[in-house]
Amino acid sequence: MSEGTTGRGDMVLGRILQESHRMAPDELPALLRRHYEDLGVTRLTVYLADIQQQTLIALPDERTEQPRPVAVESSLAGWCYRTMSPRIATSDSGDLTLWLPVLDGIERVGVLSVQAPVLDTAALELYRSLSPLIALLVITKGLYSDAYTRVKRTAPMRLPAEMVWTFLAPRTVGSHSVTSSAVLEPAYDLHGDAFDHTLSSSTLYTVILDAMGHDLVSGLTASVALAAYRNARRNGANLEEIVDTIDTRVSEVFPDRYVTGVFSSLDLVSGQLSWINCGHPAPLLLRDYEPVPGALERAPEPPLGLGRDFPGTERRVHRSHLEPGDRILLYTDGVTEARSPRTGELFGEERFAGFVMRALAAGESAPEALRRLVHAILSYQQNRLTDDATIVLSEWHPPQPST
Repeated sequence: MSEGTTGRGDMVLGRILQESHRMAPDELPALLRRHYEDLGVTRLTVYLADIQQQTLIALPDERTEQPRPVAVESSLAGWCYRTMSPRIATSDSGDLTLWLPVLDGIERVGVLSVQAPVLDTAALELYRSLSPLIALLVITKGLYSDAYTRVKRTAPMRLPAEMVWTFLAPRTVGSHSVTSSAVLEPAYDLHGDAFDHTLSSSTLYTVILDAMGHDLVSGLTASVALAAYRNARRNGANLEEIVDTIDTRVSEVFPDRYVTGVFSSLDLVSGQLSWINCGHPAPLLLRDYEPVPGALERAPEPPLGLGRDFPGTERRVHRSHLEPGDRILLYTDGVTEARSPRTGELFGEERFAGFVMRALAAGESAPEALRRLVHAILSYQQNRLTDDATIVLSEWHPPQPST
C-alpha cells in the first residue's frame, strides 16, 4: 500500500461512517465495495456467526458470488473467530487474504475477510480499524432490521424462543475488571431459560432464570420475569427488592407458574459477591482452575411467583469475597441433567465443571470455552435436549497495581 493510498485510507473510514447513516442494513457490502480502491483491497467479505456459533455466513452481496458458509471448528476463518486473532493466507487469485475478528467490545460478531495484493503495516492497521467499525454498523443497524438476524439463522425459530431471544443481553460483556459470558440451547426451541448481565465501572449484575414448563407460557413467564428484573434494577432497587418485584409480577400475571433463578451483584473494587438463590442450582466457584466445594452452597429461597404461598418471606442475601482470578458459574438444571440416550448417564456437575476448567486452563477465552461446552452437551444428548441448558460464566480479573 503506497503512502498516498495510506493517506486516503485513513480518511475513508470517516466517509464509510458518514455514508452509513442512511444506509439500509443489507446495503453494507455495497457500501464497502464503493471504497475498495481507497482501501487498497480487491474484495471485502463480512461473515457473521450463526446463532449457535457453528457456522460463519457471508453477508449477501448482489454484485458478487456468495461465498459458502464456513465451519467455525474446521476453517481458517473459524480459527480467527475462536481465538479472536488475525490470520493471513494466500488466496486462489494470488492475493493475500487477511482474516480479522469482528468484535463488539469483547462480544464476537463474526469475521472479516480482506483480500489485497499487499498487506504492509499501514494496511494492517487500517483494516484493524475497519473491523470494529463494521461491528458497530452490524450491531446498530441490526436493532431495527431483520437483515442480519436472517443471515444468522440456519433454521426456523419457534415462538417461545423468539420471545426469549428478543429480551436477552449480548452473550458477552466485559471491562478491564470483569468478563461475563453466556450460552443457551436449544437455540431455536427455547422455552423458559433466560439470562442477563450488565455492568458499570463498579458493579457487575448477573441473573439466570428457569421458568416452569416447556410451552409458550414458559417463554412468556421468563420474559415477564426478565423485564421485571431490569425494571427494578434500573429503578435503583437492591437485590431483595428486585426479587420481591419479580415474585409479585409473576404471581400476578401467571398465578399457576413459577420461576427459579440466581440474582447476583459483584463489587468490582472489593470483590464482594452478593447473591440470592430462589430455588435454583447453587452457583459454582472456580479458583485456580479448581472447584471450591460448597463455597456458594446455601439454603435456597422459594421460587419466584409463589409469594402468595409464602407470605412474609424475607429473602436472604448471601455474601462472599472473591479472590482475583475467581470465576463464578451459573447454570440451569438442563446442563447437568442432560442424559445420554445411549447409556442413560447424566452429564453431571463434575463433567460440566471439569470441561470448563480444562478449557480455561488450556488458555481458551470464556466465550470460546462456553461455546464448545454447550456443543458438547448437545452432542452428549445427540442434539435433542429435553430441557433448556443455559450457562453464565463470570470472571473477576481486576487490574494488578503497578509496582
